[in-house]
Amino acid sequence: MSTVVKRSLPKSESKLVMAYMYVAFISLFIGATAGLLQTLERSGKFTLPSFISYYQILTVHGVILGLVLTTFFILGFMLSAQSKTTGGYNKTERRLAWTSFYVMLTGVIMATVMILMNEATVLYTFYAPLQAHVIFYIGLALVIVGSWIDGFVIFKRHARFRKENPGERTPLLSYMAVITMLMWQIASIGVAVTVVGQTIPWALGWVDGINVLLSRTLFWYFGHPLVYFWLLPAYMMWYAIMPKIIGGKIFSDSLARFTFILLLLFSIPVGFHHQLTEPGIDPFWKYIQVILTMVVVVPSMMTAFSLFATFEARGRELGAKGLFGWVKKLPWKDARFFAPFVGMLFFIPGGAGGIINASNQMNQVIHNTIWVTGHFHLTAATSVMLTFFGIAYWLIPSLTGRQYTPAMNRLAILQTVLWAVGMTIMSTSMHWQGLLGAPRRSAYSEYLGNADTAAWGSYQIAQAVGGSILFIGMIVMLVIFINLAFFAPKGSTEYPVAKVNKLEAQPPKVFENWPLWIGLTLALVLFAYTIPLIDIIQNAPPGAKGFKLW
Repeated sequence: MSTVVKRSLPKSESKLVMAYMYVAFISLFIGATAGLLQTLERSGKFTLPSFISYYQILTVHGVILGLVLTTFFILGFMLSAQSKTTGGYNKTERRLAWTSFYVMLTGVIMATVMILMNEATVLYTFYAPLQAHVIFYIGLALVIVGSWIDGFVIFKRHARFRKENPGERTPLLSYMAVITMLMWQIASIGVAVTVVGQTIPWALGWVDGINVLLSRTLFWYFGHPLVYFWLLPAYMMWYAIMPKIIGGKIFSDSLARFTFILLLLFSIPVGFHHQLTEPGIDPFWKYIQVILTMVVVVPSMMTAFSLFATFEARGRELGAKGLFGWVKKLPWKDARFFAPFVGMLFFIPGGAGGIINASNQMNQVIHNTIWVTGHFHLTAATSVMLTFFGIAYWLIPSLTGRQYTPAMNRLAILQTVLWAVGMTIMSTSMHWQGLLGAPRRSAYSEYLGNADTAAWGSYQIAQAVGGSILFIGMIVMLVIFINLAFFAPKGSTEYPVAKVNKLEAQPPKVFENWPLWIGLTLALVLFAYTIPLIDIIQNAPPGAKGFKLW
């Protein structure tokens, strides 16, 4: 008796989304391997081969995981979510999405080859005056342009749903995808300008130098919203999919939409909090952007309230008593819930560390130390990645027409535990060592102060141990991915989408007033950046030419 194979999306769209997933998980293997080599080198107990430099693998680790894995996974996930909830894409939209994929893939190959050839050892931030081969910068530009094409697909499909279903509530996941891509496209203009307008002409030798402060400012105009580009798809999972997994309903559709609007407004004009120690930027504008950074705490707290209200409500439905009795009713043995929930827990210390990073006085203590690396691994590499893994557990088999088996679920629980333990060890040691002044981005690990050097060395060993456990967790994740994509029993796996409580009113129409929200976002950006950028350009170093981009 043959098993009925049932995909959650049409076969043409399943293939499209899986193409993005294949690139994402290949990137996971490459990037995590580079991360392991970094921690081993820094431990002082391992030496890299002579043909590989520490900074080369640091660049691989940052670019492949921070830009490639995340971008491909996020776009694939959002395309699948919008397709599932809006009724699918038409032929033109699918063709554009494939075009986006191939443009991005071409850019990734170009940039990766240059890094592996040691022609682009410029770290994750590719700051000037470090210079890469021009092919690296062209590759990055293609990744950005390709992502814009997918953004256009998402905008077009959402608009088509509204046109075809007048007066009907737009799907929450589609709405969230639109907000995410709006933020991404507005923010990535900054990195596109600095790459195309500054670094490519400089790498080609058309100009002798560039305005370094301007290039750093344009990068961080993009760099902090990049963090929210990683985070918002995790929020999509938390708000609109996890309630279905636990058997509940979305706590408030309107609250979820309002949260995303606030994140759109306040996630972009905040890049100066990464440049608090840099001269050339007026302290007043740093102060303004620190305030705007702290405002982002509000939608984060709204998210925490909404999610735990959902969990408690479901627990009460299942008969929970007492203040915390609902905790016992949650499906702890289901990795689709367990992995994202552990990611949420890690976001608590991650968010607290982010407040320290963005505070002018406290930032002076930890700026450019390995504390920042530890913080980054709590938020992006744990909260976000564990949520992405939780998505993959049901998304991959639902696209390939296979079953999410109990054996894979048990392995996924193990993977989550390995990742959490490894990251706790590695990140904690990074935070402590950062407080002692250990530099970030550096291969040099010797302590030059007067404290106990044995304790200092133990931090280095702890990072290597944590990194090794994480590497094992990565291998387990790849085993799960390969099984769910190719070897799990054929059948069907649910694409879980939570429903809104029937008693909840329609979201306010103003939430779909895109000219209003885009206009407010641009107004905040112009307010926060216009005068500082004019000042940076007008006061460029002697010898700058033209508009002083270089």
